[in-house]
Amino acid sequence: MTGITWLAFELVGKRLEILKEAVPRVSSVAALGSPLHAGEQRELRETQSTARALGVTLQYSQVKDTADVNAVFEIIIKENPNALLVFADPVTNGHRQQIAEFAAKRRIPSMFGRKEPVEAGGLISYGAQLDEVYRRIPVHVDKILKGAKPGEVPTELPTKFEMFINLKTAKQIGITIPPNLLVRADKVIR
Repeated sequence: MTGITWLAFELVGKRLEILKEAVPRVSSVAALGSPLHAGEQRELRETQSTARALGVTLQYSQVKDTADVNAVFEIIIKENPNALLVFADPVTNGHRQQIAEFAAKRRIPSMFGRKEPVEAGGLISYGAQLDEVYRRIPVHVDKILKGAKPGEVPTELPTKFEMFINLKTAKQIGITIPPNLLVRADKVIR
């Protein structure tokens, strides 16, 4: 296989580190991901490893559809974590508005792998700059159409990453984002 990787496995730990940097009191994190996403178990293992290194308790819940999202909200309310980490997958991204609104309403700092949930009211996102990733896909297709064997075309790594921070949400949930994190952000929503 060939193509472009989003570094989902490698970046999920970094997301947890950034979340802890933004909100140092974080000690218990609810993580959401979909079992329908092929890399979900590896992403979970990477997150668990980082959580152990940071001294953070991780509470993982799977979401497959809207009913699961609502059920997970009830679990989060009962377990009362002090942060939320959302894996970037089609199910969670499809429910980004609902998840972001829930976290803000419950005053739970939230971290995502894509910028859209932060634009919808989530707190922070960090991940590969997808516009750049998508621009590279035709290059791979062109190589293959010109006769290159897919197995011989190397997989490309993203070279640009982006962090979005929503200061409106930070204010709503009562936290102050450290200045050193704000200067690293590619976009700050005020």
